This record gives sequence, C-alpha cells and structure tokens, in this order.
Amino acid sequence: MNSVAWRMISPAIARNRRPLVMVLCWSLLGTVPTLLSGVLVAVALDRGFLAGDAGFGLAVLGCYGASLGLGAVATRQAMGPMAVFAEAVRDHLVHKVVHTSLHAAVSAGTAARTGFAARIVGQTETVRQILSNLVMAISSAVLMTIAACAGLVTLVPAMVIALVPILLPAAFLLVRLSKVWRRRYEESLACEEELAAELDLVLTGTRDIAACGAAGRAGDDVDRRLRASARAATGVAGLSGARIGVIGLAGHLPLIVLLLLAPALVSRGALTTGELVGAITYLATGLEPAWRAITELLGNQALEVATVLRRLSGTEIPPEHDGSLEASRYDLALRGATFRYGPQSEPIFENTDLTLAEGTRLVVVGPSGIGKSTLVNVFAGLEAPEAGSVTLGGVDLKDLRTQWLRRSVALVPQEAYVFAGTVRENLAYLAPAAEDAELVDTAAIFGLAELISRYGGLDGEIRPDTLSVGERQLVTLARVYLSPARVVILDEATCHLDPRAEAVAEEAFARRPGTLIMVAHRISSAMRAERVLLMGAGSLVQGTHEELLHSSPDYARLVDYWTRDAGATVDQGRWRAAITAGGGS
Repeated sequence: MNSVAWRMISPAIARNRRPLVMVLCWSLLGTVPTLLSGVLVAVALDRGFLAGDAGFGLAVLGCYGASLGLGAVATRQAMGPMAVFAEAVRDHLVHKVVHTSLHAAVSAGTAARTGFAARIVGQTETVRQILSNLVMAISSAVLMTIAACAGLVTLVPAMVIALVPILLPAAFLLVRLSKVWRRRYEESLACEEELAAELDLVLTGTRDIAACGAAGRAGDDVDRRLRASARAATGVAGLSGARIGVIGLAGHLPLIVLLLLAPALVSRGALTTGELVGAITYLATGLEPAWRAITELLGNQALEVATVLRRLSGTEIPPEHDGSLEASRYDLALRGATFRYGPQSEPIFENTDLTLAEGTRLVVVGPSGIGKSTLVNVFAGLEAPEAGSVTLGGVDLKDLRTQWLRRSVALVPQEAYVFAGTVRENLAYLAPAAEDAELVDTAAIFGLAELISRYGGLDGEIRPDTLSVGERQLVTLARVYLSPARVVILDEATCHLDPRAEAVAEEAFARRPGTLIMVAHRISSAMRAERVLLMGAGSLVQGTHEELLHSSPDYARLVDYWTRDAGATVDQGRWRAAITAGGGS
C-alpha cells in the first residue's frame, strides 16, 4: 500500500488496534485444522486403515473433524471485531471525504463538485468491503500458508525445493500485470466520476437544454462518457482475468509435480501411501487455497483499495495532528475567537472572548440557525476557529491528546444513537467498569426502569428499531451521565422528551459534578438555568435569566415568543436546589 493510501486510513487503524489484534488471534486459532490436516490423514491411513485398524483410523479422522469445528468457531468469532474495524474505517473515510470536499468548495467560494458523491457512496463502500476482506482473509491465509508449509516439510521435505521455481516466476508475472491493471483501474474510476459530473450537468440543466433544443448534444455527451466508462471497465476486467489465470496455474502446479514424483518416491520407500495423501491434503486444502487467496487479495483487492484511496485523497487538506498534552483542570475559554464557514460566509462569532469556569451550568439560546450547534462543536473540538483559540484548562484544544479530549468532553446531539446489543452494553459503552448497581440506579434516574424490565434485565438484547425516539435519547443521556466526561454538552439532546422528562434529565445533569452546557430546546431550560448565553448575529451575551430579561431586548422577545408558543411554566426553586446539590458555581 502506497504512502497516500496509508495516510488516508492510518488514523482509523491506530484507533482500532484492539479489534485487529482480536482478528489475528482468532485467525491463528483457525489455522489449527490446516496444520493438523495432512499429518492426521497420514496417520489415519498408515496406522489405521492400511494397517487393518479401521477403529483407530476413524478416531484419528474424528480428531481432524473436531479441529475443523474449532476452526469454524474461530472464524465465526473473528467476524465481530472485523465488523467493528470495517465500520470504523468506512465512517472515517466518509467524514474525511465530505470534510475535504466541502472545505475545498468553501475555501474557493464555489459550489462543491458533484463528482465527490460517487466517492462517498461508491468508493468508500468499496474500501470498506475490500479492506474487511483483506484483513480477515490475509491474516488467515498467511497463517494457513505457514501451517501448510510446516506440515508439508514434515511429510515431504523435497517439495519445498520444487515450490520455489514455480512460485517465483508467477509472482514476477503478477507484479508486471498489476502495474498495468492499476493504471487501467485508475482510468476506470476517473471515468466514473466524469460520468457522474456529466449526468449532474445534464439533469440540473434540463430546462435550458430543452429551451435551446440541445437534447441531442446532451445525449451525445452522456453517451460518450458512458462508452468511455464501459471501455475502461472492460480493460480492467480483462487484466483481472489474466491475473486470476496466473494465480490458478501457479496454485495447481505443485500438486501436479507431487503426483508426477509420487510413483518414484513411494517405490523407493521415501514416501508412504498415507504421507502421500497427507501431502496432497496440505497442497489441495491448505497451500493452494492460501496462495490463491494471498495473491488474489494482495494482487487484486489490495491494489484496488490502494487505488481507490488514492482517488479519495485527491482533494485532501493537510492532515490534522493529534496533540500530546492533557489538562489538569476543566475551565473552557474562547480567546479572540472567530468562526465562519468560509471567506464568503458571515461570521458565527467574531473576535470573541468567553470564559466558563469549571462546574458552570450554562444554557445556550438564540434564534434558529444562528449557530448554537456550531458554538458547542467548537467547545468540543469538533470545529476549529479560523482565528483565536479555544482552551480547556488553559491548554489549546489542538494541543490536547484527542483520546483524552474525547473522554473529558462529551457532546450529545439531537439524534441519539442506540446500537444492537444488550442494555448493559448500551448504558456502559462509555463506562465499561460500571457496576450493575450503578447502571440500574442511573437507569432509574432517567426513567428507564421499565425499559430494562421490558428486555428482561441488563443482559437483554435491545433492538433499536423498537425504541421510541424519546427512549433512545434517554438511553444516550444515561450513557453520558455514567461516562468520565468532566464537560458535558447537550445539543438539544432532550428535544424528543416531554417537558417533565426533560426537566428530570436536566436536574440529573445539574447534580452531576463537572461543567454542563445545554443548547435549549424549550424556554423552560433557560428559565431553570444558572447562566444563560444568548447568541445573536455575531455576538454572545451572558447573564442570568433575570439579568438578560431586563438588559437584552432580544432575549426578552425570544422569551416572549417561546412562552406564547409553548405556554411554559417552570419550577425554578427545584432547579436551584439541584444546582446547589451538584456543586455548580
């Protein structure tokens, strides 16, 4: 894999080492049948069936069958961590491609190229599928090759010498074919993107095409792109077929050589009948499939995924660098910060200073679309200001170690994520060491006791599609409540709850140690809040609910609009008591 391709996926690999190690361990266990196959077949024949002891032969073959069952279990167990890894890589690539494409468009002040949609939908899915196949198959195929060669050396040492002049020329030919294949595959991908862009031009300009009578010209342009794409795909398929032929020939030649040598070896006593069948077993069920898998995967799919990654990196912006520091405190601050979505956009905030002491309970309000979610994304380190800095504990977010930052700052969006798994796995996802009593108590706080009972306890399997949107939000809120995060940001994370459930959730987080920042969904959240931050056009104003009512006409109008619209009533005394119990400043 070239350096560009490696740079594209290395961050996802670095963050998912554990699943990869688990895949390797299970693959190692899965090679046991290959390692034992030839030896057990030889023993079953020579000392069992050919020696007149059929019972012993059947017992040995039974051991071989048991090893096959063990291998099947190991392969099944490897699928789980492999899925975790593959999905993480796909998500990383989609985020990267969308981010870089939009960044390029915004920076240039032009519309985004529609060809990048082909990259997101088609090419990232190609990478996910191929990479999962590669990691799963290559790990098992390499180990299988080692196991088969070890067993073959044990039975027929001379076969190792015969393998070298067969496999080396085949490998050389595959390398030469692969270079041509890569060029043609890159051309094929380029044709796909050009076709997508051409179709977009035609579809978006249908009215103009009809008005100008240019339907024939438009059809010819699309037809030309289609023909070019078909020719490129045909060229790729032809070379793929040639390479598969080389792989198949090289895989079967060792077996042909063994069969040609077998009469002489058996007649001289250098090889027993059982050892001959055992060696054939190693070649036919171990070495040949492993060689075919390695060469096909590395020669075809690895080359394909490297080529796709090169295409995906075509508009790559400079990579983000992970910091190395950790903060010792948790006060948040903006210092001369300006954020906008490109030079043609109005700033969300400009040259802004804002300090939130550790333990602050803050509610962010403002008109729809003013940039509340953008602000909390900046606080969470998911967006970076174009000027100024964002600090946590006096340390710039970009200098903090990403893994530490993600543990310390938790942002909960409107769309709650509940995955297929047990109730325990969902609740303890961010706090794997949490005890059962802590999980049950937290679930009770957020009104999830009935949900736990419905699924038969903490070990019951959740089906996300059976939960209401409100239940999904409650599960997500409970998960974050249990987490070690010292700064919790709720971005309208209670929008699907009724007012009573929302108040209960907010009170729970008010009692929780640490800083709490909430983007308000209802005016009741702001009226209960210790501090309120009003976002206006390029401005941030902070104060208590009462202070802002008297000092800010914009806030007074916003409150009036909300209360007339929702008829909100608030028990402020209960909220204040919750803040005092939680130690909020």
